Amino acid sequence: MKFTKMQGCGNDYIYIDGAVEKLAQEDKPAFVRKISDRHFGVGGDGAIFINPSDEADFEMEMYNADGSRAEMCGNGIRCVAKYVYDKGLTDKTDISVISCEKVKYLKLFIKDGKVDTVKVNMGAPELVPENIPVVADAGKDSVISEPITVRGKEYKMTCVSMGNPHAVVFIDDVDNLEIEQIGPYIEKHERFPNKTNTEFVKVLDRKTVQMRVWERGTGETLACGTGCCATVVACILNGLTDETVTVKLLGGELEITWDRENNLVYMTGPAVTAFEGEY
Repeated sequence: MKFTKMQGCGNDYIYIDGAVEKLAQEDKPAFVRKISDRHFGVGGDGAIFINPSDEADFEMEMYNADGSRAEMCGNGIRCVAKYVYDKGLTDKTDISVISCEKVKYLKLFIKDGKVDTVKVNMGAPELVPENIPVVADAGKDSVISEPITVRGKEYKMTCVSMGNPHAVVFIDDVDNLEIEQIGPYIEKHERFPNKTNTEFVKVLDRKTVQMRVWERGTGETLACGTGCCATVVACILNGLTDETVTVKLLGGELEITWDRENNLVYMTGPAVTAFEGEY
């Protein structure tokens, strides 16, 4: 099976042309677990199959490293755009990609004949608790700066879905955070029926934040595009930043804008091919 290893800000996935490489649906979870293993496989935060689609230009079928299906990945979808353009599957610089029945629209910026950066219209943030989903008091229309107790310590979280669930927690020090000691417990907390991604965020100024992320089904990753989007939405809801913010990650930086007037979140960042191979 031919594959391409790609990364956006260090958030790395194994990309497979689903129109060429045929694999039975029921075999994909086990396959993804094997190929994602960093010691015994290719290694990655998961795998993404790029398939034909009747509803959009392409379909992104994404799996976490543990073989579980994921709804959306901001870094992953930018790399899908680079894959299809660089490999000549499209010559358009404005494309649509569907994942789990949600269509996203992407603008490709070309340098020396290849995609360099991609701007993604990530759509409207979802704040209604049952749609994220997160368990909340009856009648609440959002979860903003709400307490959650994990391992005997109280944190304040703001919950947002960008096609997948996120709990954004603001802290004073992200560099020394022992994320592996807290991330799994929030991920699997009883308030999150489908588990959750968790962003730990330090606000540096009105236009810049620093973030580390614990991704559902994967663990800590170097970046998370949907997590950056959720983080900026949470920052604005809590009055901490302006509408356009640079998010500093372990693997690089992403620029996020929440257009409040049209209620749309835009993400701009790099997409990089690491290498090609055959598994």
